[in-house]
This record gives sequence, C-alpha cells and structure tokens, in this order.
Amino acid sequence: MLVSINWLKDYVNTQQLPPAELGEKITRSGIEVDAVIDRSHGMTNVVVGYVESCVKHPEADKLSICQVDVGEETTQIICGAPNIAEGQKVIVARPGAKLPGGIKIKKAKLRGEESNGMICSLQELGIEGKLVPKAYAEGIYVLPKDAETGSDVIANFNLDDTVLELGLTPNRADAMSMLGVAYEVGAILSEDVKLPEISYKEATDTAASMLTLTVDAPEANPLYVAKVVRNIKVQESPMWLQQRLMAAGVRPHNNVVDVTNYVLMEYGQPLHAFDYDLLGTGNITVRHAKEGEMITTLDDAERKLSAHQLVITNGEKPVAIAGVMGGANSEVSDETTTVVIESAYFESGSVRQTSKDHGLRSDASSRFEKGVDPNRVIPAAERAAQLLSELAGGEVLSGSVVFDKVSKEEKIVKVSPDFINSRLGMKIAFEEMLDILNRLKFTTEAVNGQLVISVPTRRQDIQIPEDVIEEIARLHGYDEIPATLPEAETTPGGLTPYQAKRRIVRNFLEGAGLLQATTYSLTSEKSAKQFALEKTETTRLLMPMSEERSILRQSLLPHLLESVTYNTARRMDSVALYETGAVFLKGNDELLNEQEHLAVAITGLWLDNSWQGEKKPVDFFVLKGIVEALSAKLGVELTFERGQMDDLHPGRTAFVVLNGQRIGVIGQLHPSEQKARDLKTTVVMELNLAALLNLETEALVYTQVPRYPSMSRDVALVLSKFVEAATIENVIRSAGGKLLKDVRVFDLYEGDKMEEGKKSVAFSLTYFDPEKTLTDEEVTKAHEKVLAALTEVGAELRS
Repeated sequence: MLVSINWLKDYVNTQQLPPAELGEKITRSGIEVDAVIDRSHGMTNVVVGYVESCVKHPEADKLSICQVDVGEETTQIICGAPNIAEGQKVIVARPGAKLPGGIKIKKAKLRGEESNGMICSLQELGIEGKLVPKAYAEGIYVLPKDAETGSDVIANFNLDDTVLELGLTPNRADAMSMLGVAYEVGAILSEDVKLPEISYKEATDTAASMLTLTVDAPEANPLYVAKVVRNIKVQESPMWLQQRLMAAGVRPHNNVVDVTNYVLMEYGQPLHAFDYDLLGTGNITVRHAKEGEMITTLDDAERKLSAHQLVITNGEKPVAIAGVMGGANSEVSDETTTVVIESAYFESGSVRQTSKDHGLRSDASSRFEKGVDPNRVIPAAERAAQLLSELAGGEVLSGSVVFDKVSKEEKIVKVSPDFINSRLGMKIAFEEMLDILNRLKFTTEAVNGQLVISVPTRRQDIQIPEDVIEEIARLHGYDEIPATLPEAETTPGGLTPYQAKRRIVRNFLEGAGLLQATTYSLTSEKSAKQFALEKTETTRLLMPMSEERSILRQSLLPHLLESVTYNTARRMDSVALYETGAVFLKGNDELLNEQEHLAVAITGLWLDNSWQGEKKPVDFFVLKGIVEALSAKLGVELTFERGQMDDLHPGRTAFVVLNGQRIGVIGQLHPSEQKARDLKTTVVMELNLAALLNLETEALVYTQVPRYPSMSRDVALVLSKFVEAATIENVIRSAGGKLLKDVRVFDLYEGDKMEEGKKSVAFSLTYFDPEKTLTDEEVTKAHEKVLAALTEVGAELRS
C-alpha cells in the first residue's frame, strides 16, 4: 500500500511530523514501512512553460524548435517529443535544473540550434512509465490550460510530497485504504479522523426509474448498490486527482474511471462504472455464470466462465466478472453520457476462486479476497456520485437501487484486564487500555471487571481476546514489554554435534576462499535429477508459481551452476561458490526424505599472483584437495574411485566413498555442458553432508611432537594406463607395515619414452618410528616387502 502524506493529511492531523519519523512510529506500532519515497526526488528549477510557437528543425526530422514562455522570458528549446505542439502548457526544466537520477540540465546546441532547457515527460520527473496516462506515455506531458506560466511544477502539482510504502500482512486489510491508514495514524498520534463530507444536488428523477436490479446469488452477493449519473462529460481528470492516483500507484485514465479508483484507494471499497447505454436493457442481474459462457474483459482477453463464478449481467449476457474485472462490452468511453456506479459486497471465497481460475488479480479482487467493510459499501457509492457531480458535471439521480441482505453488526469481544496483563507479562493500567481502545475507535465498556469491546466492521481481523491483546500491546509499544527469562528448569543452549560440524564445514570452505550461496529448493523437470547422487521419483508442487519452480530438487548443483553463470556473465572470471542445503528424495513408502547436501562449483583461476608471474587455473585436483583437507578437518577418512556421471567429464570424475558407501561425486563439467552454460573449465562437487556429519568420530587426541627423524624412499612404477594410482597406493599401505606413515604420488609420466598403453607413476614413501631412530636396514627390509607386493600385482620398477 502506497500512502501519500499530503493525501493522508485530509483525514488526520500528522502533527507535521517528518515523514521518516512518522514512518518509524507506524513501523513500531506493527505495520512495517518498507520505504519512504520523496516524490520530488530533489528536483529544482522545473517550471510551467507555454509553447508560443513550434516548427520543425531544419536539420532533423524528429526534432522541433520551440519558443517557450517560462514566465521570466521566452526562450528557445529543442524538443524531440512526437506530441509537442504550439499552444501547449508543458513542464520545462530550465538550465541549472536537477532531475531524478542526478541529471543536470545545461544549455546546449542540437544540430546547430541553441536549446535553453528541456521540455519534460513525466518519466523524466521520476514517475514510473506504467503510471503515466496512455495519451502521454510516448511523449511529453501536457498540463491543463489554467496552469500558471512560470510557476513551480513541484509545488503546484503535488510533487512536493512523500509516499510511505506499507508492507501489509494479510490480516490488515483495513489498512488497504487511505481512511484505514488514517485510523491507524490517528490511534498512534491520538488524533481524530475526519471523514469526507458527502453532499451533492440530486435530480428529481430517481435511479429506480432507469434501472432495475435482481440478485440471484444472495449468498455470494448479499449487498449490491447502484447509482445512476447522467449528462456527464468524459475527459481528463484534474491534475490533483491524477497526481494522487499516481502517488498511490494507479494509472489515470479519464475522470469517470479515475473517480472509481480514487474512491477505491480512499475507502478500500472497489467500485465499477458501466456505460448505461451499452447495458442496453436498463437492468442489472447478478447470478452465477452458465457453464462455458464467454466474456471479453477490460484487458481485451476473452474468458470462458464456469458455473461457480459470479457475474454481473444486463439480464441477458455478462458485463463483468463480479469483484474481479469489468467487461469490454460496457466500458466507459469518451462517448459515454450516463454511467451506473456499482458498489457491492462480494463474498471473499467466491472472488478468490474466480480470480485464481482466470489468473487475474486486480486492486479490486485483492480487497474483496481479504474482506471489505460492509458499512462502507453505500458511503463509497455516495462519494463516487459526489465526485462525478463535481468533476464530470454529472446529474446524480435521486436515491439508489439497492439489494441488502448483509449483516452490518459489529463483533463483540470480551476480555479481562488481568488476562491481558498475564499474557503480556507486564502491568498496563486499566485507564491506558481504555485510552488505547478509544484511540482505535473501538467502543468499549467495563462490565463486571471485563472489557466489552464493540469492534468496528472495518477491523475484521479482530475476532478473539488475543486479537485485542495484540492491539493493546502494539500501541502501548512492543519495545515496552520487559525481557524476562522463562520461569522453569532450563537446559543451557548450545550447538548439537551435527550443528557444530556443519559450522566447521562452512568456516573451512570460507577460509579456503569460497563464498556461500543460497539457491531455490524448487526447480524444473529438466534440472530436478541432474547431477543427483541418488535418483528417486520427483515431487511436484500442486500449485507451482511457474514450471521453472515446480519440482523439489534432488541436487544442489544445477542452481549453483546457474549462480556461477550469472556471475561470469557479469565479468567475474573467477568464481568459487559453495552451498549447504536440502535435497528431497522419495522413499519406497512415498514419504519425502529431506537430506542435507554440500555442493561446490569453481571456475577460473584458483591462484593468481600476477606480480610473480604465477597463475593456476582451477582443475579436478584443486577440488579434490579441498575435499581431502575437509575430511581431515572432520577426522573422517574418505577414499576416491573412478566414476562416471551424465554431464560430467568421463575422464575427470570420481566418486567419494565413506566406509564403502558412495556419498559424493567430484568432477569437471562435460565440455558440452560447459558450452551450454557458457562457462570455461568448471569443477563441481556434491556430498551427502548428512552422512558425513552424522558419522561418529574419535575425539581429537594430542600426539607428541616427534623426537626422531623419518626416512623416505621414492619408487617409480610402470603400470597399465588403466590402473588407478589409488589401487597401487592401497597395495603399498597394506604391505608397508607399521613403519610406513605416508604415501604420496609426486609424478606421472606418459610420454614417448613409455611403451604404448603404459604410464609411469612415482610415489614417495615415508617411514617413521616414534620410539627410536630408524636404521637403514629396518627401512630397507620394510621397503622390500612393499616392492615384492607391487611386483605381485604386475607393477614394474622403472629403471
């Protein structure tokens, strides 16, 4: 909800509080103010100009040379707007003017002709294009003829205003109107609310003489009011009305439509205007649609209706979808002379279902869905009639055509002061409770030690005693509620072992230079199973927002790679991201298993010390090293085995194994997948983090710093190129005995000197005894056992 401060002042005294301070008070009372928007955007030196003459630029077909009277003088301005013409009143930014976005206006020459300023469109004044009237969407804005030449546009046309953007929760439908916000501000500031004074001259003819009304679905439409206004002149609305609508986020159309939108924003009551002559029958019938019946709505979409949907008809065919949108066959146009103003109470469930069926939400439907105030339906119609009389020269026919079966009784809520204080854990004086309820305009009596509260129908969110407690608490001040500890036996808080290990994982990865990302849990059918460690039947949402967000993911990598692509497309050549999050797998019992995973995606340079001429692109072994270091940090022993997975490089992929079970995968993206994602060499990893962190590990035990030296032996082996180094490493560790402490690969050779189908792998073996200094004979004896074991598995010593 967008709230203009200048408009709000018509109904309540804001005590001249600065907008930011008023916004802070509203936020502290329970309605969050998301933004405080200055409509002037700091503009200066913007005035009304009168175009005395306008001729085509001799050197440019799309430019015009205008002589513009700006009050102090007549000056020449070059304008490129297609709708510029002689005799117009326009908005002129003079040399030295400041416009939104930091734009400063200077004198200039365009194709050899001097230009002393700029004739502005509304967009150039910081107004969104979607709010600019269609007639001026592609050009400059033309001011009314009575605009004073040379006057300040900002001061005279309501741009010296501030708008508060309210973030309303679904229960606060009452604040979806200016009067609703006025009641809220009045309660906060202890000020009275001034309602609009409605008076107009009625014609002698009655509305009932021109219009009949039938309601065939009273359960869905218990209240319908129609007023008839004739002899109107459809034209542009006055500037003050257009500016108020634009401040509220509504696009102006013409004075009739603008009046209905104005009353909608003022009262929170949706209205609709029908062209009486286009109705054709002088009758309005509210009924459920016939199955398959068609209507073309105001957005020019042809819609097929269902039998449960409520429609407004002329007795024969639909002219509006009740509470959602009007029909094009009864739309107000420039030729309209007589209108029927509809103000009604439609049942919220009916409007919500119809709106959902057609995928059509409007300002009207959003208010009907949350519930409108039945006591404002008739006043809103009267207010619209008054404004049409004033702004369109309309003649309002006497009375209204009404169907009224709705209850307008106020809800009675009883609550005791002791109950309120016990729930809040504080002592609020009885007198203050009464004061707060009176400020809210809740009629309250004290009966037998209880507060008997009559809740206005505008506050349909107040139903039970706890709702009253919330009202008292928020206006007393949430920050006044004392902070206390629970009065019970408690257990000191702390992290579970799983949470502590997860924190270790995150700290380690961030220390390694990776940044944490958070992506959607919802994905598309195509991406749901991509890179999944375990593939099961997918889980689809019943009502997805879109097909791209319709299925629960089974892997973190697809969306993490989207983030990498997003960043590289913005010239971030080196990206390293990780994410911890849930994947969703279906078990045999069809129950959903939520499993926490860890994923990493890295591309670009891993090391870049340009001043030393040292650069290292990321590769498979960089990521493998991160995983190995992470496992050491957690005290877990992981192993790796050659792997293959769709969309990963067939020769640069490995499965991560824990106690014989595959819990993850590391690999480089397949070249075709890298090309599809517009990425260079990219390596990825995904682990079942739950399996890793739930594993019980031995406590960290201090090991004495070695007093004795170690000894190392290197061995170069000729192997089949298909034999994995990890296989040979396992043979070495098994044969090395208790003296062998470490085995590392330090060289791989596959060159011209090697026999075809062979490779040379060199290992460094470290021997160590913590109790003594090893002798050469002891090391040799242990090393020979290793060599013998290697010979048995077909490894040859390279000479």
